[in-house]
Amino acid sequence: MTDAPRPSATKAFTPDPVSFAVIKSALDAIVDEMAGTVMRTARSPIVRDVLDYSATLCDSKGQILSQAKTVALHLGAVPDAMEVIVERFAESAREGDVYVLNDPYAGGMHLPDIFMVKPVFFEARLQGYAVVVAHHCDMGGRVPGSNAADSTEIFQEGLRIPPMRLFDAGTPNETLLAILRANVRLPALVLGDLDAQYATCRTGERELIRLIERYGEAELRDYFDALLDYGEVLTRKSIASWPDGTYTFEDTIDGDGFTPDPIPIRCAVTVKGDALEIDFAGSSPQVRGAINATFSFTKSSAYLAVRCALERDVPNNAGVYRAITVKAPDHSILKPDMPAPVAARALTGYRVVDTVLGALSKIAPARLMAAGEGGNTVVAMGGYDKQTGEPFVLVDMINGAWGGRADKDGIDAITNPAQNMSNLPVETLERRYPLRMEEYSLRPDSCGAGRFRGGLGLTRTYRVLVDDTMLQVRADRTATPPYGLAGGLPGSLSRNILNPDGENAPLPGKLTRVVDRDTVIRHEQAGGGGNGNPLERALAAIASDLAEEKITPQYAARYHAVCFAADGSIDHAATEAERERLGAGREAGREI
Repeated sequence: MTDAPRPSATKAFTPDPVSFAVIKSALDAIVDEMAGTVMRTARSPIVRDVLDYSATLCDSKGQILSQAKTVALHLGAVPDAMEVIVERFAESAREGDVYVLNDPYAGGMHLPDIFMVKPVFFEARLQGYAVVVAHHCDMGGRVPGSNAADSTEIFQEGLRIPPMRLFDAGTPNETLLAILRANVRLPALVLGDLDAQYATCRTGERELIRLIERYGEAELRDYFDALLDYGEVLTRKSIASWPDGTYTFEDTIDGDGFTPDPIPIRCAVTVKGDALEIDFAGSSPQVRGAINATFSFTKSSAYLAVRCALERDVPNNAGVYRAITVKAPDHSILKPDMPAPVAARALTGYRVVDTVLGALSKIAPARLMAAGEGGNTVVAMGGYDKQTGEPFVLVDMINGAWGGRADKDGIDAITNPAQNMSNLPVETLERRYPLRMEEYSLRPDSCGAGRFRGGLGLTRTYRVLVDDTMLQVRADRTATPPYGLAGGLPGSLSRNILNPDGENAPLPGKLTRVVDRDTVIRHEQAGGGGNGNPLERALAAIASDLAEEKITPQYAARYHAVCFAADGSIDHAATEAERERLGAGREAGREI
């Protein structure tokens, strides 16, 4: 049973521990039911199969009460979106209203992510909000999928929706719907996913009303306040257990697509008593390419990283944010000015997570992992099927590898901790798009060596089956590998290759170009960094990796200093002289 929180600081209310635990669990169940509703009713593969969506419930002030187990990077941006919604609509809200927005400069993150917010009423009184964020397959603009890294201003990226009513007291906004139909490449899928968001908001509304009917609105409001206080108390308790001080870390992005110059992300995490400050001073100014991140997204990324270091019983609600202050320089890649492009801002969010986790690893090393694959790689293709004349838009998000943990290996072929997403099944891809997946595999030797190795990156190889296909790639970790911790070595670099069985030409990490039929594009994803000294890895674990062909004998000899018998089995751990001959454990170079 969950421990009862402290009494609310704003009123004389002492929650009953049993009711508190039941209400907390009920809210968690509601948001998870909302998440299931999206998955069951969505039309596009990026929502239904890749799971690029999020769901949450907020109180009448717009504060997050509970979050579904969905894309974590979305949810820390909800407070900024709700601030805009509450300011603009709270006084005029009516039953049947539904609000939407995607404008990055008015509460949004990037244009494909549409926020949908439904106020929940009980006996004509506002009780809270059901919120769903979904990544739509297309929002118009210069490229299919509206997600290119080489746009140079927001106006190129697609249709901006400022905060507005999608439903006004139950009446749909046909003008907005008509504008959407006219501006997106796949209107049936976009409007179908909006329907899924609406159905999900209705699910949250229905279940929240049931909770109110059971407990009464006044009592439930007190419990909501107590839940937020509880989130704050546990967060501050966890932070207070950390040593005071300032902890710094720096990581980089491998250019913005226009210049290969590394883009620094710097953070200083300051622990002072039970409060935490994260300051990104010294990070890059905003860049020409579309990897700038709105400040709401920067905050979301920072909150997520801190949440990874907190105790597991800390609830995921707005109380957590009260103990954390996030700062970023104006006019920077983490707080850009209009009209800076932001379509590929997720890449920067992933690097913010890596950077903050790197600083926090100096505070709570037992709780944190080395760097993962660097965030998902996006391979997008769009065009027209010449036989049917129908447009197609694929936005494939490749989720790859965790870094090594303090007591376990990194996990292979899994979503980045910032995401909770899924790889698109090959069968779905080949059935829906004029493409063929020629390889989908783990990438041997891509893991960073350590006492606990990093996860292996993925390889996906696509063959294009139609002419005049627009290809976009947003990849990173092509120059700066995922870092290791506690003596663990970095993971491998990622690579993009054009026609690997022919010209075998390397491609940059970020690109937009037209390709023709039978073009083959291969992406080799970075592996996670290792954790701990590679020379301390258990021989049984090395033997298991060799048997499963996750690493080669050359890798084992070089990084783990093992010698082999004539039959290929591990004979013994190398002596000091043998280690010198093998070059074992040396950090220089990742090629075998």
